[in-house]
Amino acid sequence: MCFHNSMSAKAIKLAARYGRKSDIVEIYQDILNEQYHVNAFNFPKYPIITTSDEVQVFNWGLIPFWVKTEEDAEEIRRMTLNARADTIFEKPSFREPIMKKRCIVPSTGYFEWRHEESKKIPYYIYLKDEPIFSMAGIYDRWLDKETGEEYDTFSIITTNTNLLTDYIHNTKHRMPAILSKEDEEKWLNPDLQKADIVSLLKPYDADKMNAYIIESDFIKKAPTDPTILQRA
Repeated sequence: MCFHNSMSAKAIKLAARYGRKSDIVEIYQDILNEQYHVNAFNFPKYPIITTSDEVQVFNWGLIPFWVKTEEDAEEIRRMTLNARADTIFEKPSFREPIMKKRCIVPSTGYFEWRHEESKKIPYYIYLKDEPIFSMAGIYDRWLDKETGEEYDTFSIITTNTNLLTDYIHNTKHRMPAILSKEDEEKWLNPDLQKADIVSLLKPYDADKMNAYIIESDFIKKAPTDPTILQRA
């Protein structure tokens, strides 16, 4: 699954990449600036691309609009950090957002672990020629009726692994659904039909990706030969 992301681009650069304004992101700059490791289980604020003309800032962990209490919201968002492409149209939390509330989750890379007996080996995975790339996401807005406060939240969609990511994520065999540049605005179109949505949620080309082993503290990097991974 995809619970550990990276967004190391500054607000201005991120906004320019997607042709959006950066006003909102700049308000949260102290929180968002150059986040090398973003842990989903902290339900962090994160820059998101929608049909809006500016970069949005949502919390990771989707809270469906129909949730009734804050207690229910706290519980459900722990289970909605990711949404599986193969069940997304059936799950109550996701079936409305996938049709009308799709978003892009910008990334400069993400983290995953390979399991070798009792060892867990962390990898940093990224795109070779795209410093900032797009993960497919969905979002929703929840109104806390007790306080009147609104919460914008999102989930990253996952799909089957490709040859590279299957070697790394060798337990659950999942990877984020990554969009090509050509498909980004298409993905955001609220009038997109189900068949077209499904066609975009596929494993990304392994030849366009790369990965290297990192230390558990996400600081010291030790590059490895990606051709070895692709042959494994």
